Amino acid sequence: MWLINSSIGRKVVMSVTGIALILFLTFHGCMNLVALFSEEGYNMICEFLGANWYAVVATLGLAALAVIHIVFAFILTAQNRTARGNNRYEVATVVKSGKVEWASKNMLVLGIIVVIGLLLHLYNFWYNMMFAELVGNVQPIDPADGFAWIEQTFANPVFVVLYIIWLVALWFHLTHGFWSALQTIGWSGKIWFQRWKCIGTIYVTLLILAFLVVVLAFAFKCAPSLCS
Repeated sequence: MWLINSSIGRKVVMSVTGIALILFLTFHGCMNLVALFSEEGYNMICEFLGANWYAVVATLGLAALAVIHIVFAFILTAQNRTARGNNRYEVATVVKSGKVEWASKNMLVLGIIVVIGLLLHLYNFWYNMMFAELVGNVQPIDPADGFAWIEQTFANPVFVVLYIIWLVALWFHLTHGFWSALQTIGWSGKIWFQRWKCIGTIYVTLLILAFLVVVLAFAFKCAPSLCS
């Protein structure tokens, strides 16, 4: 199958899975913002997305997308390093923007940081919430009380710093990955290439800010529901 056996096919798979994961992050970021305005509203969402069959199926689907994206990223990186030395991605257009050029040259390192941050996030929330609910683990906090889990996590300054590092790496990773994915699937030309870069930078910046503001609000106890 060409999607697996060819380099172009692997890039297409990586691009499509990357776009799907960005869409999920958009939903997740919007969901997190609810915690800034309503503890009850956020916990209602957590309960709806708890250990239900549809949530479990969606989680397995997301896990599969993430694993495929990561595996193909390592395969492509190894192939490109072998064939082209320090060139990490086979892109036809040379990007001259400092930040994006740095990101494209360090996608593997950024990707490793993103994966480590993802594992930390899964431990702090998915493991203590959905997984605990599925297996019946006794937790000091109700698994459905997502608001309390956010409070506990970001009361720890170490986690706050680690999450900020993770989000910065994610910003660099996604700003490059956004336009690169669209270029791979053919949604890019001489005019639209720069437009997609601009759109991607704005979109990803707003997305990361949605996560960052929640981290900082709970770290400094500035969420309205925390200050009431």
